[in-house]
Amino acid sequence: MDETLKAVYAQRRARLAAQLGPSGVAVIPTAPERGRNRDSDFPYRHDSYFFYLTGFTEPQACLVLTSEGRNALFCLPKDLDREIWDGYRLGHEAAPQALGVDEAFSSADLKSKMPQWLENRSSVWFPFATHEGLATQIEAWLTQVRARVRFGAQCPAQQNDVCALLDEMRLVKDGHELATMRQAARISAGAHVRAMQSSARMLRLGQDVREYHLEAELLHEFRRHGSQFPAYTSIVAAGSNACVLHYRADAAPLRAGQLVLIDAGCELNGYASDITRTFPADGHFTPPQQALYELVLASQEASVQATRPGARFTDPHQAAVRVLAQGLLDEGLLVRDQVGGLDDVIEKRAYFPFYMHRTSHWLGMDVHDCGSYVEPGNSDSGGSRRDPISGELILDRPSRILRPGMVLTLEPGLYVRPASNVPEQFWNIGIRIEDDAVVTESGCELITRDVPVSVRDIEALMRD
Repeated sequence: MDETLKAVYAQRRARLAAQLGPSGVAVIPTAPERGRNRDSDFPYRHDSYFFYLTGFTEPQACLVLTSEGRNALFCLPKDLDREIWDGYRLGHEAAPQALGVDEAFSSADLKSKMPQWLENRSSVWFPFATHEGLATQIEAWLTQVRARVRFGAQCPAQQNDVCALLDEMRLVKDGHELATMRQAARISAGAHVRAMQSSARMLRLGQDVREYHLEAELLHEFRRHGSQFPAYTSIVAAGSNACVLHYRADAAPLRAGQLVLIDAGCELNGYASDITRTFPADGHFTPPQQALYELVLASQEASVQATRPGARFTDPHQAAVRVLAQGLLDEGLLVRDQVGGLDDVIEKRAYFPFYMHRTSHWLGMDVHDCGSYVEPGNSDSGGSRRDPISGELILDRPSRILRPGMVLTLEPGLYVRPASNVPEQFWNIGIRIEDDAVVTESGCELITRDVPVSVRDIEALMRD
């Protein structure tokens, strides 16, 4: 790790330490290894909170941090025999120099040393409900500290969720994070371009084209540019499969005249990208497809215009819904005599059968990244109401105020299933358009537009 990166992680640890309160101590473990089946593990992926503070990607590690800024890494020791089988280990002796932490110990020493770190501390901070068995482990360490009370030792009286602090820190991205996310976005955009062109080319050649063929193109492009993983399981949905929100790439054939929805993004150096494009399998939109596609694109543009500093997190969604609702009325998917005018459609959520998800989520180390959607200090409800569809009680708490450095997705869509009250030319059309937006000082920057989004540009790309 170079000195610039060491400084980034050191600054984050210092920021967290300053929030732990007098005599606080934080314990942040990385993720466990997970078995896939007999004698085979899933590819290892570190815990995001741990990586945010250390940049360390090996398993069986833990960071301990005090309010005074002292920190220590517990990690696997060097073991040349195991490294033959499992790969290189940094080892605790090299960790301070390599990572910039104050101290490092073998992970085998965590059990014996943790009571010493907890003794004479007022509070202990750790991630709640994210690491199975961690709370029990900490309680065991505290029991050992309590056994020394007769000798004058003080046991932490408070246990706090360190995620509450780290979520706020991670919500606003720094320059290093944004640079990584822009690169991840470029790689993912290239993968979408490759998949679009492959679909059209293979159909022109009369080849059998399946959803998994396009998934293979995505994965190839991710890896050949250095991405470690897909950020999530890729969605490649042909025809009516696009109306299934979390459909996974399978074996369905792609047909000329069908739309294909791809929702896929890579993870690069711990940071996710998230792009959705919908395109005609053979490169040519039909008139009904184009009508709904341009409606979704117009709704996304409305959400882009609503994404700016000082706006609320819900503003892009409300802007997109207003455009979609009007379009559903104009195209006859909603009938005015039955649902009323635009405001009625929005109030009653009559658009819900065609658009049933939110327009945005936070993006960062996790594809659905951490961070509250309610503005801090404004958690009191401004009233309550009943959802017109589910009947659930909704508390109207003030939505998060957008600030520069926050990153969110903008992903409106329409999903039209066959129904007697729906014009048949729109049946089985599923469309979603998703870009990653960085909130800037004056508006927002879409970092995923290296893949085309307009009808004209998509058709031109797929002709080449």
